[in-house]
Amino acid sequence: MQAFLLLAVVASAVAALFDLRTREIPNWVSLGTLVVGIAAHVGYGAARVDGMAGLRAGGMALVGALACGLVPFVFWQKGAFGGGDVKMMAAVGACLMPLDGIEAEFYALICAAVVAPAQLAWEGKLLKTLGNVATIVLNPLRPKAKRKEVPVEAMTQLRFGPAIFVGALLCAVVHWRDRL
Repeated sequence: MQAFLLLAVVASAVAALFDLRTREIPNWVSLGTLVVGIAAHVGYGAARVDGMAGLRAGGMALVGALACGLVPFVFWQKGAFGGGDVKMMAAVGACLMPLDGIEAEFYALICAAVVAPAQLAWEGKLLKTLGNVATIVLNPLRPKAKRKEVPVEAMTQLRFGPAIFVGALLCAVVHWRDRL
C-alpha cells in the first residue's frame, strides 16, 4: 500500500532535516515512526483480512525493523553511525517490511558511499580520511607495537539521515506503481 511508502518517505525527510540542522534525529521521529509503522501494519492487516493477518503483518513489520536496524547497529557499535541513524533505519524497515526496507537501506548506503567521498574532497579532507581508514583497516594486521592510533579529532563525521531519505524515496519511486 502506498501509505506505507509515503510514511517512510515523509518521516525520513523530517529526520534528514533534523540531522542536517542539529546532527541528531529526534526520538519522536524515529521511534514514533517505528511504532506507527508496526501499528499501521497490524491495523491494515486486521481490517483487510482478520486479526491473525494483522498480527502476522505486525510481526513482519517488526522483522523489517530488526533486519534494517542490524547493519546500522553494527556500525553504531564501531562508532561509525549515530543512534538516531540506527533507529531511523529500523523505522523505515517497519514501514516498508523486510524486503523493501532492506532495498531502501541498500540505496541509502550506496548514496552515502557516493556522496561521502565527494563531500570529503570538497572539504579538502579526502586524502587524510583515506589515510585514517587505511590505518584503521591495517591495524589488526600489524604487531601490537607497530599499531597506530587514529585520534578521535582526526575522524570525520558525516550525516546519514539525508541518505536514509534518499533510500526511502528511491524505494518509493521504484515500488509506487506496485502498490496501487
